[in-house]
Amino acid sequence: MRVMGVDPGLTRCGVGVVEGVPGRPLRLVHVTVVRTAPDEEHALRLLGVERGIEALMDELSPDAVAVERVFSQHNVRTVMGTAQAAGIAMLAAARRGLPVALHTPSEAKAAVTGNGRADKAQVTAMVTRLLQLEAAPRPADAADALALAICHVWRGGPQARLARAQRSRIEDAARAERERLAARTGTPSRNGPPAPRGARTRSGDRGGSAQ
Repeated sequence: MRVMGVDPGLTRCGVGVVEGVPGRPLRLVHVTVVRTAPDEEHALRLLGVERGIEALMDELSPDAVAVERVFSQHNVRTVMGTAQAAGIAMLAAARRGLPVALHTPSEAKAAVTGNGRADKAQVTAMVTRLLQLEAAPRPADAADALALAICHVWRGGPQARLARAQRSRIEDAARAERERLAARTGTPSRNGPPAPRGARTRSGDRGGSAQ
């Protein structure tokens, strides 16, 4: 499974992609930080985050996306920007039909260090060790994104399968509804209009639709 972890933020949005399965060594695919200038117009900053994340999704083709769950903080302005960046990542994934999971910082920390209250230095050190990197990922946003991805590989496999199955059921239901509406309005289907009643088909049967 290839998972993209996103540590949302407007100034620095960490994006890390890892590949692996539970119980086996993980492999780093890519890690980076999408940046925007603090003095830039807010809407343009959001656009920059969107373009950066979507370009990475198209290039790296993850199977699932794990985004940090945003909690309220004392600085409301900061948390609003973080939540908006998280929403952009979720929307970009949904456009591509990718399952999305939200993990809290404590869940990600516990997954990689065994301690849900670990500090950033501990998280970075364990991410470096788990991925067998020669150098620690910098800045901390990059390490946090990788921690989210690792957390999802180890904890989110069943969730991803359930999400894909649910999306498949939704698509099947939508397809059935379109066919039902087409039949009610008399709109021809992709296979063409129904054959006249009593007409002979190519198979020699009577009363069927043209194949």
